[in-house]
Amino acid sequence: MWPVCKKEIRQFFSSLTGYIAIIFFLLLTGVTLFILPDNILDNGYATLEKFFQIAPWILLVLIPAITMRSFAEEFRAGTFEILQTLPLTKTQLVGGKYLAALIVVIIALVPTLIYPYCLQQLSSGGGIDSGGIAGSYIGLLLLAASFVSIGICCSSFTSNAVVAFIASVFLCVVVYGSFTALSRLKAFEGGADYYLQMLGIDFHYQSISRGVVDSRDIIYFLTLTGAFLIITQRNLIKR
Repeated sequence: MWPVCKKEIRQFFSSLTGYIAIIFFLLLTGVTLFILPDNILDNGYATLEKFFQIAPWILLVLIPAITMRSFAEEFRAGTFEILQTLPLTKTQLVGGKYLAALIVVIIALVPTLIYPYCLQQLSSGGGIDSGGIAGSYIGLLLLAASFVSIGICCSSFTSNAVVAFIASVFLCVVVYGSFTALSRLKAFEGGADYYLQMLGIDFHYQSISRGVVDSRDIIYFLTLTGAFLIITQRNLIKR
């Protein structure tokens, strides 16, 4: 599994595409926080709430761009047959590609840790909500792990990277925000709306972002991630 992971990371950073994707993420979040209207400096409050609101939507595009070539490029170039001759199980193959994509996302998130430090320096009221920020980062990491599994899964169904990208973005949008949107319809008022929200990532992400790491939220993310990875493995076995 580790050789596949190293190969994928090396391949991702072998061109400017990988660096541009990460720089794009950092620039967009930085500009949103410190330059655009209603930024932290104008707001007057030491909070990263805006960052954690916009980050999932940026990752929703960034992660499919990272994962779209995972299997689609192997199918298109005919190298998937070569991978099958290696002493690797389908689980190790999927795990290696998944881990590589997740590491790349983590590399993109690590520089954002400077934002809490900057906020701490700018704060004049005795500090920031470190518990809430830590919980939000945990939620963001779990959300990213789920998006990566969705992207890997979509890439395993096609030999066209663009199709994999579009399918990944669409599915991530559906799983992330559509259940919350549906729960606001009058037809689901009176209790059903709460259970409908629980099916979406946004509900559990917001729950963890409050600084309280609930085991039910952790189980949800692990189950969702595992389900898409299992679907990917089964699909590869069929091929």
